[in-house]
Amino acid sequence: MESKHCKPAFERAEPDRRNKVLQTGIDEFSRLGFENANINVIAKKAGISIGLMYKYFETKEDLFILCLEEAISELHAVIEAVLQSDDKILVRAEKLIRAIQQTSGRESRYVKLYNEITKMSDEKQVRYYADRIEGISYEAYAGFLKRAKEEGDIRSDMDERMFAFFFDSLLMTLQFSYTCDYYRERFKVYCGDDIFDNDEKVVTELLKFLESAFTFSHDDVKKLG
Repeated sequence: MESKHCKPAFERAEPDRRNKVLQTGIDEFSRLGFENANINVIAKKAGISIGLMYKYFETKEDLFILCLEEAISELHAVIEAVLQSDDKILVRAEKLIRAIQQTSGRESRYVKLYNEITKMSDEKQVRYYADRIEGISYEAYAGFLKRAKEEGDIRSDMDERMFAFFFDSLLMTLQFSYTCDYYRERFKVYCGDDIFDNDEKVVTELLKFLESAFTFSHDDVKKLG
């Protein structure tokens, strides 16, 4: 592990200890936010002394950034696992939706951690990590949409960059709807109080929406009107 955000002592630590420190940090930063999370508490919960923690990291922000790097790696792994298959586009879209449902419940802390990026003091770091996170999604989605268009699976007049943006926006909203209090309530207002007990309905209806977007041309829409 090489990172300018940790000291050599952390790189030399046992993998289990490194993982414990990072996972504990992710828990605390996502639960309390960067400002309210306490590095002393993180050290205690990780089972190490605060002195050792400072042998690992210069500042709390350095620990936060390394936790963020870990979360970004997890995001990349989930997307890559789905989009590198040879499945048709709607099958891959379904797998992404199901992955969001599963990981948003189990790893909602990652989504909350991403939201903390906006509170970082260094604007260059904010732009850097925002670009990294969005870049992962963009490259994955634009790539698989371009491939689907070349293979004739979706309409030929689409702009991959724009479709990737709209596609990601839908999935991002879905992700927030499973993890953030405001969006959870919004989800229930639109779809009913029992929507969190009906994952299959969410998958089915979103796939219908995507199928129409991927296959209906502008002329088709005008004819329907």
